[in-house]
Amino acid sequence: MTITKDHIGGLVFLCFSIVYGYYGSGIEMFPGDEYQPFNAKSLPLTLAGLGIVLALCQLATASRSQDDKLDLRGLDFVLITKLLLLMLIFAASLEWIGFMLSTVVFLMGGYWLLGERRPKVLLVASVPFAVCFWFLLTQLLDIYLAPGRLITSILGG
Repeated sequence: MTITKDHIGGLVFLCFSIVYGYYGSGIEMFPGDEYQPFNAKSLPLTLAGLGIVLALCQLATASRSQDDKLDLRGLDFVLITKLLLLMLIFAASLEWIGFMLSTVVFLMGGYWLLGERRPKVLLVASVPFAVCFWFLLTQLLDIYLAPGRLITSILGG
């Protein structure tokens, strides 16, 4: 049996989705929320289920060709490390500069690491996505996103 990149990716995504669903099912809710059509568990469990289905589809349709065999020599581990470091910085900056600014900086940094250097493209690809995602979370799903300690101390609140 040949294990390819598609198999490894599908298995990793399947494991991640199962663990995400397990922890998502442990989310505590306020009394009476279990009767609401959309509650704190809805989105995590839906994403976990969708991830499991997509991972199984990936495993079922994975190429079994000898040409697609796992080859670690073709991976850019320096870039992978930089992207992982960028994700850690994003997570740490959420509390200090808030969701909106952290997301814009994270996306611009990720695009820059992947090779895009034009400032206009970086802004146009990052800002509208962050604003739309913020709008979806705060206005449509009514999720509170703290503005960040630095923003709060500058603007007050």
